[in-house]
Amino acid sequence: MGGSKRQRLLVEERRRKILEVLEQNERVTVQELVKRFGVSAVTIRGDLDTLTEAGALVRSHGGALKPLGGPADISINVKEILHHNEKVRIGAAAARLIQNDETIILDSGTTTLEVARQIAARKFKSLTVITNGLNIAIELAKLSQVRLIVVGGMLRHVSHSVVGPHAEQMLQGLNADRLFLGVDGLDVNIGLMTPDVLEAQLNAQLIRVAREVTVVADATKFRRRSLSLIAKLESVHRIITDDTIDPETAATIRAKGIELVIA
Repeated sequence: MGGSKRQRLLVEERRRKILEVLEQNERVTVQELVKRFGVSAVTIRGDLDTLTEAGALVRSHGGALKPLGGPADISINVKEILHHNEKVRIGAAAARLIQNDETIILDSGTTTLEVARQIAARKFKSLTVITNGLNIAIELAKLSQVRLIVVGGMLRHVSHSVVGPHAEQMLQGLNADRLFLGVDGLDVNIGLMTPDVLEAQLNAQLIRVAREVTVVADATKFRRRSLSLIAKLESVHRIITDDTIDPETAATIRAKGIELVIA
């Protein structure tokens, strides 16, 4: 691995851990982070400034605070470093469900990106993938055995996703065997949620055109609500998450007749 790539990975790992500390403690100081990571205060301030610009935290005097109400619609580049190991395991579990010659939909997002990466690793002979995510499309474009259908419409820069009436209209003429859907919030009583209204509308359309719906979400999403409702939980056939899901939530999901896979 080249020096510059190794350095980038170290920076991303530190920023991911900063966000995890903030998620647990609500606030953190520069000096606490300096002591934890063994780097300079200048380096930590640079990390906090970058994460602030992405909307992942709120800068305060001498440190940072967790955003009021939890993370909002933050940059996909920041989301990608959050709970990365869990997302890799979830992506692998999801990819094992896929069969040759199927048509699948991958919603935009960082967990579904891991599903796409697993598709590349598993070397399918033939597969059709529909996606509204530019990150997904870029990942799969190099695979000649994958027939890639990219939904057109209005680009949301923060999520690299395509949404809007044109995207919804294009989906009306399509059908798929499976949908793998990422969400920003999941409440067992309210349903699946995302911060953006247009994203929610498109995701609801993705659910309508798929024969089977699998939600891929790390366990932190079960403790979070978001602005726009995508659909009720009853529209989901399966949820794949990680092993930090609390037993009560797991039991409620299974009681609703939804398959729960712990990755």
